[in-house]
Amino acid sequence: LLDLDIKHVTRMGILLYQVDAFTSTPFSGNSAAVCVLDTPASDSWMQNVALEMNLSETSFVYPLESDSSQKLFQLRWFTPTTEVDLCGHATLATAHVLWEIGQLLPNEQARFSTKSGILTADLKSPWIELDFPAMPPSKVDGDSILTELKASLPN
Repeated sequence: LLDLDIKHVTRMGILLYQVDAFTSTPFSGNSAAVCVLDTPASDSWMQNVALEMNLSETSFVYPLESDSSQKLFQLRWFTPTTEVDLCGHATLATAHVLWEIGQLLPNEQARFSTKSGILTADLKSPWIELDFPAMPPSKVDGDSILTELKASLPN
């Protein structure tokens, strides 16, 4: 569901949004902060912003040069304590913000370069469709899994 409530703050030329994903009701849903940058920021600065926001995730996004006609953005996610490799609701929030502030037109795909590879989002009003990496299924040895599971459980 694409009912997102956005609050935004501008400080020192930095756009910072708090997005309540999956809701049309303020103060509900799954909140994420989205920080829209022109250029990369230091890891320590992003970590401090995430700590200050104190939400499950804060995303940081800035445009990259692209060899294609499609726009490409760098996207990173931080919790108040660490960087994470992937976050669905913060990606949804970031794509929504880019469309809302006009950095992307409604017919343009959001393309993100992340630690998990290239992620995409398409606006299919009123929905946003995300394409995340998937690991193909592989056959595993049931006995070895059972042995590992038993070893991890208390006696």
